[in-house]
Amino acid sequence: MAKDWGFYGRKSELEAMGKILERGRWFFLKITGRRRIGKSSLVRQVIGSGRGRKVLYIQIPDSDPSGVVSAARDFMKTFGIDSGLPGDLRSLAARLASLVEEGWVVALDEFQYFHRKALFEFTSQLQVEVDRLSEKAERVRGGMIVLGSVHTEMVALLEERTAPLFNRITDEIELGHLDVASLLEMLQVHADLAPRRLLFLWNLFEGVPKFYRDCFERGVLGAEREVLLEQMFFGSSSPLRGEADNWFLRELQGRYDFALKYIAAHPGCSNADVVAHTVAVEPEKKRLIVGYLRALEERFEMIERLQPIFAPPKSRNGRFYIRDNFLRTWLAALSVPAASINFRPVAELVRQANERLAESEGYGLERLAAVLYEERSRKGVGDFGVTKMVRGWWDRAGTEIDLVAVNEQERVIRLGSCKRTPERLVASLKAFDGHVARFRETRRELGDFKLEKVAIAPELTPEQRRKIEEQGYLPQSLSELTAPLKN
Repeated sequence: MAKDWGFYGRKSELEAMGKILERGRWFFLKITGRRRIGKSSLVRQVIGSGRGRKVLYIQIPDSDPSGVVSAARDFMKTFGIDSGLPGDLRSLAARLASLVEEGWVVALDEFQYFHRKALFEFTSQLQVEVDRLSEKAERVRGGMIVLGSVHTEMVALLEERTAPLFNRITDEIELGHLDVASLLEMLQVHADLAPRRLLFLWNLFEGVPKFYRDCFERGVLGAEREVLLEQMFFGSSSPLRGEADNWFLRELQGRYDFALKYIAAHPGCSNADVVAHTVAVEPEKKRLIVGYLRALEERFEMIERLQPIFAPPKSRNGRFYIRDNFLRTWLAALSVPAASINFRPVAELVRQANERLAESEGYGLERLAAVLYEERSRKGVGDFGVTKMVRGWWDRAGTEIDLVAVNEQERVIRLGSCKRTPERLVASLKAFDGHVARFRETRRELGDFKLEKVAIAPELTPEQRRKIEEQGYLPQSLSELTAPLKN
């Protein structure tokens, strides 16, 4: 009999929210994180059942004032509140505050929509109520939680000095991706722990719990790759077919598509690469590309510009990457095949998408290996403690090192080569020695560090391990890297 879906990970966040509630006084909690990351699930887990709390949850629609008020009234009725229903935004703020005074925990999801011009007055009206509640915080047993998924708009509402709600937040939680240990627990219960399944799913979904649950509910979390892809992306009712367009790309209105798609297909491209691509496909936008990249990085937080490890922040060697695995793989491998289902055989499109995904897993493995090194170190397990973020290293001479892990306390640096295909990994190590030599020559200030070399692939046979060791490298498979994290 199939096991029910559980609640995975979030131990520290659960503990933090529990302590907030245990204080027994007024609180104004901000919870932020990308869409589908589990903000609402976290709130439900803590206050949704069995804790004797009166809870009101309202999902704010992307609408005008009357639409927001109407939605709030409907949610209130659903939670058993039939009196004092609001008629406008001002009375909505007042009614929410009165419920908090009565001991209710009020959660407002998609709070960033109040940044819209038509709704912004609500924040001033809420400020009045929040200040009143704060003045008698010791006598107020309830609290308010605001949840939002658009970072810049939440900052504008709650952290900018000119915002009505500036400096009113009492607590905050930033919700990131589930860690790998939580994903391993999930897969152990509902699928399997095969290294290639972990890489496939992590490269596609990273640590977004909703996507894994969607696969579970479709019965394909443990299925073959092409079966999962067809069910989740290529059917008329596939749950993830419109996910990227609805939750990532809608706000862009097509303005940045050419840049995003190029960066997704070429992770680690330089500014010059993006400019050359722009000149080739949309030359009229050459003058705009710098502004486009800045908006994608700072306003929408869809891309990041990373420097090689040890490089100063403003080095000219920065490279662009898509921040989110799902958005990257959608743009690089899935969007075009999924948009073609009315014109080509589905089986052919799924095969094409699967092949493109496999190509993207090379970079996915590099990211996963870095995440595993950091997570193992953070939890005090594994064979290498890191003292700074794990990144790659490159230079203009063509040096490429996929993984650089640094332990400054023990004066050890570990340089790694990552390859999805073990045969290619074994064959590439002689050339990689040249990259290591150039790194050593360039970073002479690290001369007293002990240098270790590692070769990483999803799986390694005993023979492949032997060949790797003969070349002076430590072989590491995903099974080895994840072993200390398994329950």
